Amino acid sequence: MKLIIALLVVATGCSLHAQKNAPVKEASAQARIVPGAARLDQYLSMLKGKKVGVFANQTSLVGNTHLVDTLQRLGISIKVIFGPEHGFRGTADAGERVGNYTDQKTGLPVVSLYGSKRRPSAEDMKDVDVLLFDIQDVGVRFYTFISSLQEYMETALVYNVPLILLDRPNPNGFYVDGPVLEPAFRSFVGMQPVPVVYGMTLGEYAQMLLIEGWLSPEANAAYRKLMTIRYAAGARFFQLHVIPCANYTHSSHYVLPVPPSPNLPEIQSVYWYPSTCYFEGTVLSEGRGTDKPFQIFGHPSLPNNLYKFTPAARPGATDPKLKGQTCYGWNLGGTEGQVLQKTGERIQLSYLLQAYKLFPDKDHFFIQPKKENAQPQDWSFNRLAGNAMLMQQIKEGKSEDEIRRSWEPKLSEFKQIRKKYLLYPDFGG
Repeated sequence: MKLIIALLVVATGCSLHAQKNAPVKEASAQARIVPGAARLDQYLSMLKGKKVGVFANQTSLVGNTHLVDTLQRLGISIKVIFGPEHGFRGTADAGERVGNYTDQKTGLPVVSLYGSKRRPSAEDMKDVDVLLFDIQDVGVRFYTFISSLQEYMETALVYNVPLILLDRPNPNGFYVDGPVLEPAFRSFVGMQPVPVVYGMTLGEYAQMLLIEGWLSPEANAAYRKLMTIRYAAGARFFQLHVIPCANYTHSSHYVLPVPPSPNLPEIQSVYWYPSTCYFEGTVLSEGRGTDKPFQIFGHPSLPNNLYKFTPAARPGATDPKLKGQTCYGWNLGGTEGQVLQKTGERIQLSYLLQAYKLFPDKDHFFIQPKKENAQPQDWSFNRLAGNAMLMQQIKEGKSEDEIRRSWEPKLSEFKQIRKKYLLYPDFGG
């Protein structure tokens, strides 16, 4: 089995050698971590003379300069930019449909891959020799960039085009936790049987998708065929090249230099996101429309002796839930260190359980599907959880410990799969 995996990795150009044997002292890691995009000497030669398609957003920086600007100045021929949720410049609301347009700064066409169109078309790919992917992820299953990555990988395989992934640190990459998604609850906010917090960089995750056979049937078939043929000299064919970060480990606490999306404006929101995004599937405000989304949450009908706030229209949240209504709930904000201490490197369910207990109209705590004869997978809360069990456990008054025990053994099974694809020294080791 080890030999088979090694052959697969070599054949696809996956960079498993990374920094396996280069542990970093955490005290100075933040200052010395170098994202893959900044390691131009590792991938620039693969782009020269090629027509390039780039999947990027506002986090795709080389130092203080956008990756697209950097590559253009170095003479790289970029033909098209692909944008994820929130758009290429990262200003759209969550879930907002962003159409195609021409980027004013670069003059390049931008094709949105969020909404009805989630992968490049044949027309988009006609002038592309190589695909490049550079996005800052936050390491949480329902953050849609891993779903966009999967669709992009499938496109590369189907069109037999090399894919270069510029890896970035995972700010929640120092633990693994949460329920593993069940296949019936697969959606764009969760496409694979992984826990809510999966503890992998996008480079590691991409290798797992490819070698575990978790891509679309068409893409998996293309990959199997690729493994059985010989390549003609100079022929263009799919390869996955992961350009790893330097000096990163899974013990690193990496503070993002740029907000990854409008409603994760600071690292404290990123740390709380795995625990409080569940409120998106309830009638409570999850803090959109405040200066601390996912750190603040509540509802007008909760006890008025709790923290008080009023959601308002803001950039990236022009029409937030409960806009203009006085809400009562919780403010979990604090310094980075204080928030890390509160989260305890695990998903915190106590606030969700307490909010349900205090909510007077429990039949309407969870946002109900609009369709008649709705199935469990039609509930947005269940799609976030990846199952119907968590909602039922909350209704039954199960304790946090009881709920956490129900995540096994699937969580332990995933941890074993994860270990096969790590490019960096793991936490606790």
